[in-house]
Amino acid sequence: MRQFTSDELRNTWKQFYIDRGHVDVGAVSLVSDGSTGVLFNVAGMQPLMPYLLGQKHPLGTRLCNVQGCVRTNDIDSVGDKSHVTFFEMMGSWSLGDYFKKERCQWSFDLLTQVFGFDADHLAATVFAGDENAPRDEEGAEYRIASGFKKENIYYLPAEDNWWGLEYGPCGPDSEMFYIADKPDCGPDCGPGCSCGKYTELGNDVFMQYEKHKDGSLTPLKQKNVDTGWGLERILAFLNGSKDVYQIDLFAPVIAYIEKVSGQKYNEDEKMTRSMRILADHTRTSVMLIGDAAKLVPANAGAGYVLRRLIRRAVRHARALNMKKDDILKIATIYIDEIYCNSYPLLIKSRAFILNELTKEIDRFESTLENGMKEFKKILDGAASSGKKSIEGKDAFYLYDTFGFPIELTVELAEEEGLAVDEEGFKVAMEEQKQKARDNQNFSAKLGSSEGVFAELDDSIVTKFVGYDELSCRGRILAIADEKKLTEALREGENGTIITNVSCMYGTMGGQVGDKGIIVTAEGEFIVTEAVHLSETRIGHTGYCSRGTIRVNEDANLAVDTANRQNTCKNHSATHLLQKALKTVLGDHVEQKGSLVTPDRLRFDFSHDQAMTAEQIAEVERIVNAQIEAGLVVHTDEMNLKDVAETGAMALFGEKYKDVVRVVSMGKGTSGDNKEDFKKAFSVELCGGTHVSNTAQISRIKILSESGVAAGIRRIEALTGEGVMNYYKEMEDMVAEIAKMLKSSNSEIVSKIAHLQSSLKAANAEIESLKSQAAKDALGDLTSQTQEVKGIKLLAARVDNVEMGALRDLGDSMKDKIQDGVVALLSSIDGKVNIVIMASDSAVKAGAHAGNLIKSIAPIVGGGGGGRPNMAQAGGKNPAGIDDALAAVKTELEKML
Repeated sequence: MRQFTSDELRNTWKQFYIDRGHVDVGAVSLVSDGSTGVLFNVAGMQPLMPYLLGQKHPLGTRLCNVQGCVRTNDIDSVGDKSHVTFFEMMGSWSLGDYFKKERCQWSFDLLTQVFGFDADHLAATVFAGDENAPRDEEGAEYRIASGFKKENIYYLPAEDNWWGLEYGPCGPDSEMFYIADKPDCGPDCGPGCSCGKYTELGNDVFMQYEKHKDGSLTPLKQKNVDTGWGLERILAFLNGSKDVYQIDLFAPVIAYIEKVSGQKYNEDEKMTRSMRILADHTRTSVMLIGDAAKLVPANAGAGYVLRRLIRRAVRHARALNMKKDDILKIATIYIDEIYCNSYPLLIKSRAFILNELTKEIDRFESTLENGMKEFKKILDGAASSGKKSIEGKDAFYLYDTFGFPIELTVELAEEEGLAVDEEGFKVAMEEQKQKARDNQNFSAKLGSSEGVFAELDDSIVTKFVGYDELSCRGRILAIADEKKLTEALREGENGTIITNVSCMYGTMGGQVGDKGIIVTAEGEFIVTEAVHLSETRIGHTGYCSRGTIRVNEDANLAVDTANRQNTCKNHSATHLLQKALKTVLGDHVEQKGSLVTPDRLRFDFSHDQAMTAEQIAEVERIVNAQIEAGLVVHTDEMNLKDVAETGAMALFGEKYKDVVRVVSMGKGTSGDNKEDFKKAFSVELCGGTHVSNTAQISRIKILSESGVAAGIRRIEALTGEGVMNYYKEMEDMVAEIAKMLKSSNSEIVSKIAHLQSSLKAANAEIESLKSQAAKDALGDLTSQTQEVKGIKLLAARVDNVEMGALRDLGDSMKDKIQDGVVALLSSIDGKVNIVIMASDSAVKAGAHAGNLIKSIAPIVGGGGGGRPNMAQAGGKNPAGIDDALAAVKTELEKML
């Protein structure tokens, strides 16, 4: 066998297939777009799902790549020699091109000619058949024809030799194995046996079927081949090991962990397991945060998985006596050394990755100590009562209060020999969710659900012409009232209309739909919002304002032009805003959502801290400069495969068609010349409507910048006429303030500063008078001073004194008695203020003001505490003041 480095293996794989007519399609994000029902891309074929189902791929029918994947379904197995949560899948595909014959031959050639395996030591498995699909005799024949020995072909059932996701393309697979020189472990020894004689090398999937959501199978329109080989496992095997943590992708990290922890890899089973988990989970966390999706820890979805990975890494780092800085160092080894060439995006996102890791580790460690104490209490309670499991409500308490994922509680419990009532946890979780739902208000949208129109024939579609036309002629194809399909709407009735042609933009991509009017020979319909009912249908929601609107009538449609124009201004401004944010804050800024209406714009973006006033002002200045520059706005239709060369920004997770609209501002000329795009200030993929020149926006004013989620910030802003209205409101407000202050507009600031100074002086005088009045009310208290075991005690009541004045009074009384303890209680507005002070000599003798407060505060219905020489508290029961004063002496005696 030939030995490889990880970089060599990646390049060798791709070149092998490029030499056989394949195109390297590159890798996509680790985070799934949701189309396959999973959070992450768990296989190299997953992003190719539409093309495996028959859609034409722009790069052809023979494809290859090396795709990063994340799987956490077997996270509990991580810690052994082979399991990881992030891995690289080396893949190749035939999309209706070659099938089993070529695939079997190339796999054999790759194994023997490239990797250097001896053919006598190779075995393969094929599908044995079942009630759903026949035995794969064809696959077996081609394996033998390619060079595999007949006696080394094994037929296995579906659980071993059938591949597919939850739904989508699927079919029989054929796995390849290396046979070690060792005797069989028994009569059933073969591929899949745990004795170690057979080691899996790779897998060829022959996609002949499509699995539907109801579980049924139908033949695919085209037969495909999906080949997948795990890079980490094959790399370890080629280099003489079955331990993936000893390949060059982990070795530097394991060496660092050994150095810092003082533990030796493979010496202690428990410590070695922690080493592997720390190395793996940190690697996966780095990859997810540094991914194009810029994933951050959260309480749901993919972000929750990331949070769980980081927190498990922290736990196992602590088991190795390693700290936060050590975890961050491991992250930098992955970024700067191991993946610097193969994953350059990590270098670009280095600061962002380390910052997100730091924040999450800090968050977890701040609650971990208290959480572990609480877990210990729960553990002790279970042990003392003889229980074998932790109750679900207790597990939920740890999750809800201390941020313990249920998986962490399960792990900790297992280490103590206990189970966890996970069903009870789910019940407690659902109860909390139901409470939250009960506190929300829900409203149904007027008749715009696709469900109302689902029974319509697929031929009923809408052609959108609104990019170029603000009025058009169309025909009414379908109408729905607020509950069902109908033939007509009469005056005053609400509903939704579908036409064959529309000039109205339907709500999509954050842009609110157009308003307008539909007029027929017999009626008039006011469109309050156009909405996308599906990819091919636009619904016009609103009400019949005159006459009757009927199905199959011809109609004139017209957009509310002022409304559209204002929406265009705000949408174009978001493009300028995103580029300005990247300029000021950095390239880590990515759009996370937006809302564009005629009145204002809202833009959500990735950034881990609040913007400063200076940064906000600079972003606003940059956008206004580009507005004033009068940049021409071009929209070009381009093939998706050519867009990358333009540098266009795209919204992560958005599905784009093969032909997309590219909106550029400042490019100079229309057309798809790549050099022209480099001149533009902003280039984005966008299907929305825009101004033709940035000067039409007029102006932008940022109203606010705030946080909406972990790592997500939000800007709200106005443009055009909205800015002028805003300034008019501010002008009117300033005039009203000036009127109240009896000054001119220009004198407002100095007038307010003078009033603040006067108010401050008046408040100081009032406090001084209150303090003096309190002292006068007390008179000379030295005669009331008691002596408790040689320590002076002044315990007195003085009413209607606020806390600040009471502290001043306490200082004064302490100075008068010189050495001792002063306890003052005051009733004010139905509440109680308490101040206790002790001199240094009293403290040395055993007095403790904080402990005295803790003892007497409950008597007046309060609580508090403090330092040995000074403490304060509040209470709700003035009737208990006299008893509390008496208790001061009793408690002080106990201390001395």
